[in-house]
Amino acid sequence: MKVAIKPYTTLAETADLIRTREVSPVEVVETHLERIAEIDPKINAFITVTADLAREQAKEAEAEIASGTYRGPLHGIPFSLKDMYFTEGILSSAHSFVLENFIPEVTATPVTKMYEAGAVLLGKCATMEFATGAVTEGPWPPAKNPWNTDWTPAGSSSGSGASLAAGMGLASLGGDTGGSIRAPAAYCGVVGIRSTYGRVSRWGSVALSWSQDVCGPLAMDVRDCALILNAVAGHDPKDAASAKLPVPDFTAGLGSGVAGLRIGVDEEHFFHDGVHPDVKKNVEAALKVLEGLGATLVPLSLPMLDYAHDAQNIIHMSETHTYHEQRIKTTPQLYGPTVRAYFRLGSMMTAPDYLNAQRVRNKVRNQMVRALHDKVDLIAAPTMSQPGEKFADLDTSKRFSNLTGRGNLTVPFSQAGVPAISVPCGFSSEGLPTALQIAGKPFDEVTVLRGAHAYEQATDWHTMHPEL
Repeated sequence: MKVAIKPYTTLAETADLIRTREVSPVEVVETHLERIAEIDPKINAFITVTADLAREQAKEAEAEIASGTYRGPLHGIPFSLKDMYFTEGILSSAHSFVLENFIPEVTATPVTKMYEAGAVLLGKCATMEFATGAVTEGPWPPAKNPWNTDWTPAGSSSGSGASLAAGMGLASLGGDTGGSIRAPAAYCGVVGIRSTYGRVSRWGSVALSWSQDVCGPLAMDVRDCALILNAVAGHDPKDAASAKLPVPDFTAGLGSGVAGLRIGVDEEHFFHDGVHPDVKKNVEAALKVLEGLGATLVPLSLPMLDYAHDAQNIIHMSETHTYHEQRIKTTPQLYGPTVRAYFRLGSMMTAPDYLNAQRVRNKVRNQMVRALHDKVDLIAAPTMSQPGEKFADLDTSKRFSNLTGRGNLTVPFSQAGVPAISVPCGFSSEGLPTALQIAGKPFDEVTVLRGAHAYEQATDWHTMHPEL
């Protein structure tokens, strides 16, 4: 008996329907293309909709499955991409006038892996300009938060988070340097995981900060993220930072719960006065849920985190300036004012500045990894310090007025290069999602996913969606 695909049916649920032939990939894709046509004019999540390609790929998937060739849970599943990924023959703009008409001749490794798994590309999503500028600058209008379109979906994988929150796809690939997967996941009420640095190839993705960039998935729940990570993880000789390690089944530990796990909580650095009261209250409630499921909460002190944000900014500015140096000299007018000023700021960093920042980063990493090996199995924190930000309140000058201090709560885990996931954990008084962040040992995504899944399944937050 055929069933109708509804918005917000998860990737895993849809995969089961496709595998048992209760729905076809063509039906799934048409449903989502119709949803995009109806909803996206209000949200602006997509820069490019690849409708013809999606239909072609869906027909191929349908024919393969009908002939008895089933590639796995991503076969026939529609997904989208942050527009930082190269896609052969398809606009790859990084949401900038610099690449407004750029059509690459190659496809990024993570995208190729999604194709090999049988996934179907719906289109390319909005981002902050070059993943670090202002959401309001660039050739296309900014993506909006589906929970309230007066608010931003955060960045820089803004369209990826917004598209999923609006039910316009089942998966998206984003990129995370200082928090750009986890931030939009948090603001949009979906799930996003930054895997360990080196776990997923970055080849074919526009670089932001070579020593910190990570590619990875956003989805509607933890299991879906694990399924996507199964497809895209693995060594790639084209990426010098790619780890030569075996890839586990990231879904294997999802049902194991958190009983017996030690979860570290650093009150000083993640629950300070700069964290919004609604965020703090909801994350503290989430910690009580984890404790009720059998986890032990362990007080943690990581004093090197005082310096993580400083090191992040020096490294980030230096590396982004290096990548853009020639273009910004010859065509500065093509860059938005925010990203242009930020990249030029990187030119003021000296070699000693950069090297000392990397030394500090190593100390941050060593302290966190040591704690994860000796004292705790996971670290829990809010994902974002605020529930969101209104477009009307955006002030791009803040990009330069707060380059020191504790800053973004996602940055310490980026500095340490460890896996970290964002999972919904409630709503603010204004009806915006808030999120719990869980991090773990390098290359131990299985335990990170396990902890997030245990919390997710004990609550209903991930099942709630905006009225559109």
